[in-house]
Amino acid sequence: MDMPTVAIVGRPNVGKSTLFNRLVGKKLALVDDRPGVTRDRREGDVNFGGLVFRVIDTAGLEQADADSLLGRMRAQTETAILEADVVLFVIDARAGILPADQPFAELVRRAGCPVVLIANKAEGGTGLSGAYEAFSLGLGDPIPFSAEHGEGIGELHDALTEALPKLDDEDEEYDDDPSNRSLKVAIVGRPNAGKSTLINRMLGEERLLVGPEAGITRDSISLDWEWRGRRIKLHDTAGMRRKARIDDKLEKLAVSDGLRAVRFAEVVVVLLDATIPFEKQDLTIVDLIESEGRALVIGLNKWDLVADQPGLLKKLREDCTRLLPQVRGVSVVPLSGLAGDGIDTLMKAVTETFEVWNKRISTSKINDWLNEATQRNPPPAVASRRIKIRYATQVKSRPPHFALFGNQLDGLPKSYTRYLVNNLREAFDLPGVPIRLSLRTSKNPFDKENKG
Repeated sequence: MDMPTVAIVGRPNVGKSTLFNRLVGKKLALVDDRPGVTRDRREGDVNFGGLVFRVIDTAGLEQADADSLLGRMRAQTETAILEADVVLFVIDARAGILPADQPFAELVRRAGCPVVLIANKAEGGTGLSGAYEAFSLGLGDPIPFSAEHGEGIGELHDALTEALPKLDDEDEEYDDDPSNRSLKVAIVGRPNAGKSTLINRMLGEERLLVGPEAGITRDSISLDWEWRGRRIKLHDTAGMRRKARIDDKLEKLAVSDGLRAVRFAEVVVVLLDATIPFEKQDLTIVDLIESEGRALVIGLNKWDLVADQPGLLKKLREDCTRLLPQVRGVSVVPLSGLAGDGIDTLMKAVTETFEVWNKRISTSKINDWLNEATQRNPPPAVASRRIKIRYATQVKSRPPHFALFGNQLDGLPKSYTRYLVNNLREAFDLPGVPIRLSLRTSKNPFDKENKG
């Protein structure tokens, strides 16, 4: 089978060329704040976390006369859409949906190939309202994304894995049976937490260089392993320190490589040194994993050095609940990479957390839960008008993502959304994974601004 083709399309200046450069790993496409810099179709070969395809950067879609320069540029883009196996439709999340987006969304829909909707320029949570507006295009769930900073790259990888045609050979990335795929597990943590020692013990050989010096590992190393008949792809990463403490250019590159491994992983094991657990950097690493939407397991390494302290494990689990409320219920596993203790328990926690991360809940059960949760603790009033949450559904898994529909939801306090998330986690047994909650306010049909 020929290499699949992915076309990047959208209005001018939404970040298509920046996305193209990120996918090919080189600055091949010229990028500038001025719209219309890209005129011809630019192609590049991509190996995106094991997904191999040809990507095409296109000119911005604009309404124009067929004989004009803009019209000819548009014709080139339309040709790319017709030839593509998958279309990445890019919008500017900060600008939101503009009138020009609608006809081009219709053009892409008519092409009949799978579409991945990308709400670009949503770095740091900015532009999320524009990302939610993108549902109106009818192209599926938008991925909040930042082509410039690489945020959302894991979600894009997941979407392309689903959308790209299956290869003729039995490549694991395209295997239809999830049980036959390798479970991607990244081992991360501060320098000298014992990541490479643990992986050597898992593999049963001295595959990775280890020693008492911090920072021996520089590259993110990918290794194939099998646990109880389950194929596992392990990623050893460089130790992560605060940016202010990193002076060496090589170490900066190594940490960036580790962040990339996190974005491509399905489950991330954060390895803590049990003798000095829950340092500030450990909490920062967990925040990063939660923001990337990966499943999480915490390993307390070097447990053999502290195992004689009664009640310590119970205390550390209580500390975890207090310090990491965003992943409440996360598995905390004591182990020793040097002695090989606790590896089986760790891997059991990894596979169970992966199942939770993939969990799908029926809409009827979610709405039964919603009715009960809102009756027990009704939403507050805004400007003397009570907020109404009418309906809820799960829009995706990996991680579990739920959408609430109602009126004035933009006024819902964070304390109430936190209540809903915690209640969801408890009601449907979703420990240790990030939970996403989208609030979608119904428009008032009598509002004069919406009529226009």
